[in-house]
Amino acid sequence: MTVYKIAAIPADGIGPEVIGAGLQVLEAVAARDGGFTLDVTEFDWGSDHYKRTGAMMPADGPERLKAFDAIYFGAVGAPDVPDHITLWGLRLPICQGFDQYANVRPTRILPGIRAPLAGVGPGDLDWVIVRENSEGEYSGHGGRAHKGLPEEVATEVAIFTRVGVTRIMRYAFALAQSRPRKLLTVVTKSNAQRFGLVMWDEIAAEVAREYPDVTWDKMLVDAMTMRMVLRPRSLDTIVATNLHADILSDLAGALAGSLGVAPTANIDPERRYPSMFEPIHGSAFDIAGQGIANPVASFWTAAQMLEHLGQPAAAGRLMAAVEQVCAAGILTPDVGGTATTQAVTDAVVEAVRGANA
Repeated sequence: MTVYKIAAIPADGIGPEVIGAGLQVLEAVAARDGGFTLDVTEFDWGSDHYKRTGAMMPADGPERLKAFDAIYFGAVGAPDVPDHITLWGLRLPICQGFDQYANVRPTRILPGIRAPLAGVGPGDLDWVIVRENSEGEYSGHGGRAHKGLPEEVATEVAIFTRVGVTRIMRYAFALAQSRPRKLLTVVTKSNAQRFGLVMWDEIAAEVAREYPDVTWDKMLVDAMTMRMVLRPRSLDTIVATNLHADILSDLAGALAGSLGVAPTANIDPERRYPSMFEPIHGSAFDIAGQGIANPVASFWTAAQMLEHLGQPAAAGRLMAAVEQVCAAGILTPDVGGTATTQAVTDAVVEAVRGANA
């Protein structure tokens, strides 16, 4: 029996609701599989921790997380705590401190979910967005001077390194190579950002020579938004900078029906540190505590975690159960249903228990 140590950080807003739901489903998946168990330790870090202690997590938080095989993360952000404090106090120190440089965001229209694009249904939109997750526009370099004075200045410096760009390009090309269409779109803005993103383009062309069986093209980020809406079938695997992929993946989630079904994996491909898995939707304080948060993103995220841990059969069984429940119309209000978070969770648990081996 393989035992995986999982650090659960539910954090803020609907995070505790969807992570709690995800843990119920994971327990059912592990029991159904019979070959592994999950040893879960929950950490109460987040905005409430900040209000009590002045820090989003303890100073030794990252060091404590190193003992785990994976991190299952809820959401960060609260209306009464500045966003830069919540983000830089919890999520980013984990992502950057553990060099989780590949942020992987699959997007597809699940059965039973009506997407907003006319004439586009399951099978027509099936993408994986690879987001550079360690540098770029979210490097944290810059500063402010002469605060409050007329001559105040603020700088935000985007950092692009050859090492950082090369490794994310290789990851994206390899992922595209593993998918049936072997198609990659490299998103850029090198017409306006003539240093970092010109290098981004050059390295993409260099790495492409290592993957001759992958068809690739290049797209300016503004044109990419139009292509995602008007020609979704023309896309498959997508790679973009930290900022661009952050924005495009939200659009992708909406085009698939809801951010409530969009998963994320923050991966250290070299497996030096635990990788972190989180739903994309954020803390959603407007519906927190109402019992209607969509848990599908946390289930899909859990499937990514199982895949990363080396349990592809369990991951496939979980996603098959999710699709079965969605197709049956057991949906939360954000995707047109009336079911509660717990009702969807119970249905997925029952689908997992009833699945054939």
